[in-house]
Amino acid sequence: MSLWTSLEPASATVDPGSSTTVRLRLRNTGDVVDEYRFDAVGDIAPWTTVEPPTLRLYPGTTGTVELRFAPPRTPDATAGPNPYAIRITPTEHPEATTAPEGNLTITPFTELRAELVPPTVKGRFRGRPKLAIDNLGNTKLTASLGGTDNGDQLTYELRPSNIQIEPGRAAFITTTLKPRTLIWFGPKEQRPYTLTVQRSGTTPLPVDGTFVQRGFLPRWLATILGILIALTITFLALWFGHKPTIASGTTEKLVEAGATLAPSPTPQATLAPPPPTTAPTTEPAQPTHDAQPASGGGGGDKESTAPKEPEETAATAVNLMAEDDPTGRHICYRAFIEGEGWQRPACDGAMAGNGRSKPLTALNIAVYGVSGSAANALPHDPDSTDGQAHWKTPWTAVVADGKDNYIGSTDDDAEVLAGFGINVGSGQICHNIRFTGSEWTRTATCRGPRGDFNFGGTTDNSRALEAVSFTVPAAE
Repeated sequence: MSLWTSLEPASATVDPGSSTTVRLRLRNTGDVVDEYRFDAVGDIAPWTTVEPPTLRLYPGTTGTVELRFAPPRTPDATAGPNPYAIRITPTEHPEATTAPEGNLTITPFTELRAELVPPTVKGRFRGRPKLAIDNLGNTKLTASLGGTDNGDQLTYELRPSNIQIEPGRAAFITTTLKPRTLIWFGPKEQRPYTLTVQRSGTTPLPVDGTFVQRGFLPRWLATILGILIALTITFLALWFGHKPTIASGTTEKLVEAGATLAPSPTPQATLAPPPPTTAPTTEPAQPTHDAQPASGGGGGDKESTAPKEPEETAATAVNLMAEDDPTGRHICYRAFIEGEGWQRPACDGAMAGNGRSKPLTALNIAVYGVSGSAANALPHDPDSTDGQAHWKTPWTAVVADGKDNYIGSTDDDAEVLAGFGINVGSGQICHNIRFTGSEWTRTATCRGPRGDFNFGGTTDNSRALEAVSFTVPAAE
């Protein structure tokens, strides 16, 4: 052995996200000049630097290199003792390689992130959001879960209610929200609530969400019942207010007849025959010339209305593109955003949606040069028992080029879209999508003509479409 080494200190401590240094001293105990190369070995080697990386020593001389440890503030920097070694390779005698060992203790830190997916759920009897919890610290996370709201309007069922998450891992908590009272009729009501992640000895981490409770009976049914009740009351009021006065006239005729037939005071008298009578008749009132409505060119009382400007749909946009490029292939589309309505059309890869965590409930699509399109919508299913969305409507018929194709719903209480299916008659159709709270898909998904079809989105009730884009390139 022609080398002597010493680590000063042999054990060190460092906080994740900061750095510390250790000095390595070595002496050439051989009889020739030698150059030494240094390499870090062990789990913390990626965060270890040696300065200088090589050192040249004459016989009997001593040199020093500096080891710098800089673990990141991530779950990869495991808390606790982490042994390491520095491999020293002599150039003149590579077979005499040595590796002095030390120990680096990384201090623990705790960091977690919690998010509701989706942050807003709708339902009549229950809502089922998921709580995603990420352990971004370097120690195991142990916590309990709970839920609160103002006015104690909801009950909470969380499975599991206690969690243990390893560093760098995530857990998904299934949450069932149930309103304590039902809304039989009337508009939907928003019920804000808060789920908490409680670690021992720390302040609870709150995660806010909203449960939109719908009426038990649909709004259109309540409207129809209200109209029927109003019509019934109106009919009864008219009937009792305009009842014919028959009783008084009949009484007068009976009195008159009784007076005519009364007996004479002497039996010798003979009764004269009663005068002929006729039943009372009522002649209908004849309309007069003055009661007829005036005719001619007056018209001063009739309101004039301006013609309504036509709606700009996907077909409007795609037909304009076809005029400029009649031999090309084009697709235009627009999105119906919950609470905002229809956007203006986008075409050939542009974004439809808003990118502000507001989901879509309907799509309007029109194609040109691809032999028509057919499509279907996959909305959220509030009554799902497996947390999955389900197809609720059949596919549309094949809609010709240049015509509007609609999927989804624009009703006030429409479910948001989890996904969609679409196909074309020739060439390919490609799409990119973006979910609420996430980024765009990295690559476009493409499919060939019918009977193949292109599915975009997810079947998971916990995610919703926020933006889409389509293209119709030529088939490869």
